[in-house]
Amino acid sequence: MSAPDLPGLISAAEIRLTADSIAEWQLPNGMIPWFPGGHADPWNHVEAAMALAIGERRTDAEAAYQWLVDIQRPDGSWHQYYLANSVEQDKLDANVIAYLATGTWHHFLLYRDQGFLETMWPVVDRAIEFVLDLQQPRGEILWARHPDGSPWPFALLTGSSSIAHSLRCAIAIAQELGQERPDWELSLGQLAYAIRHHRNEAFSPKRRWAMDWYYPVLSGVLSGAVGEAHLDDRLAAFQLDDHGIRCVNDRPWVTAAETCECALAYLSVGREQTARDLFAAAQALREPDGRYITGQVHPDGALFPPDERSTYSAAAVVLAAEGLEGTSPAARLFSDHRFLPPIIDIDPAETESRIGD
Repeated sequence: MSAPDLPGLISAAEIRLTADSIAEWQLPNGMIPWFPGGHADPWNHVEAAMALAIGERRTDAEAAYQWLVDIQRPDGSWHQYYLANSVEQDKLDANVIAYLATGTWHHFLLYRDQGFLETMWPVVDRAIEFVLDLQQPRGEILWARHPDGSPWPFALLTGSSSIAHSLRCAIAIAQELGQERPDWELSLGQLAYAIRHHRNEAFSPKRRWAMDWYYPVLSGVLSGAVGEAHLDDRLAAFQLDDHGIRCVNDRPWVTAAETCECALAYLSVGREQTARDLFAAAQALREPDGRYITGQVHPDGALFPPDERSTYSAAAVVLAAEGLEGTSPAARLFSDHRFLPPIIDIDPAETESRIGD
């Protein structure tokens, strides 16, 4: 497997340089912080691990997964934020926990390493069970638990959308290993129904955030013409001229991560030129050493946060490059969800809930 090469946008050598920059900041225990001295969260850590694999750094990627194996809690969860040798924020965020399944399936698609998948299976299994214990009868999944086990009282659309994608990856892992998880398929159908039909009631309102706009499409819950119309409906609110995608629609702050994730969302509904244009815009945030500026304010060009280059921003660029080039065995993971296990079309009101089983 070789790094993606997109003539006129980014070269394979540049992708490898970006992967090298992520690996340079990886700690000896495998943890990938946002930046030196900063914290790590399991979601962005997994994203960075996928980027390492795409950038031909398999050993470093597997060290990143091993870190998660080593620190998983007995209940299957991870805390939200970690420092090098301690926990910074002890909340147990469902979306953060579920994302390991996405990274695990991505890694398997790249290398077809059955041993890796078998090693990761019990870790993924425990994580998904922890997450699904937070699912509500209507289908949405509550954001998090406190360390004492008490749940937060609301769900987030971005997080639940990402969980839906992670669930499909977890189901794919189970099927590959001959494990039966019909309750996961049911939970996925219930979750997708809530996202498709109850977005305004089931989730805490976050309409100013770009991720709440494009994540139902990036996750594959809204697809085809429905997904395309959903994206186009609010593109003008979030796109800042030719600079990329704003993090929030009321501030002139363009970020590399949101721009590249949105590019993948458009790629998933067949709008390749829009995706390429967004990806090209993100390259204005590239530094000569392969790192990416987190965000930039326009028109004055100030960096926000000041002077920050983040591993998760670099990782989002690498994943978007993989999707756009389209030749890697894992390239379709975010850009064409049809090869993942299907979402069962169900109405939670007509289906016995798994909650309380």
